[in-house]
Amino acid sequence: MYRANQQQMSIYDYLPPYHGELVEQNRWVRLAQAIDWDRFEQEYSENFSAGGKIAIPARMAYGSLIIRAAYHATDRQTIALIRESPYLQYFLGFETFTDEVPFSSRSMERFRSRIPQEKVREALRLLKSFEKSKK
Repeated sequence: MYRANQQQMSIYDYLPPYHGELVEQNRWVRLAQAIDWDRFEQEYSENFSAGGKIAIPARMAYGSLIIRAAYHATDRQTIALIRESPYLQYFLGFETFTDEVPFSSRSMERFRSRIPQEKVREALRLLKSFEKSKK
C-alpha cells in the first residue's frame, strides 16, 4: 500500500543542505584547496599579450574545463552545472553564490585552446583520488 504524505512542495519550504556553509570534505572544496591557483595563474597569464580585452580569470577558465571533463558534459551543460551548484562556483573562485556565470559556453573553446589537456587530466586524477578516499 502506498500512502501519499506530501503535496507539491514550494521552493520556500526547501532547506538547502549547506545552510550557507560549504562542507569541507566535498570533493570540489578539497580539489580547490589542492590546486596551486597562484602558480597556474602565472602560467596562464603568459599566454596573453598586453592590451585587448580583459580575460576571464585563470581559475574560472581552468576550473570550468575540469568540471566539463569530470561530468563528461558539453559546454552548455557545464555552464548550467556551474549556475546551479554553490560547490562548483566556490571551486571556480566565486565569492558568493549567484545565478550569473561571467562567461558563455562559447568561451569554453578559447579556454581549451589556452590550457593544455594534460593539466585538466592531472586535476581529474586528483579529483578521482578524493572520490576513492571519501574522508
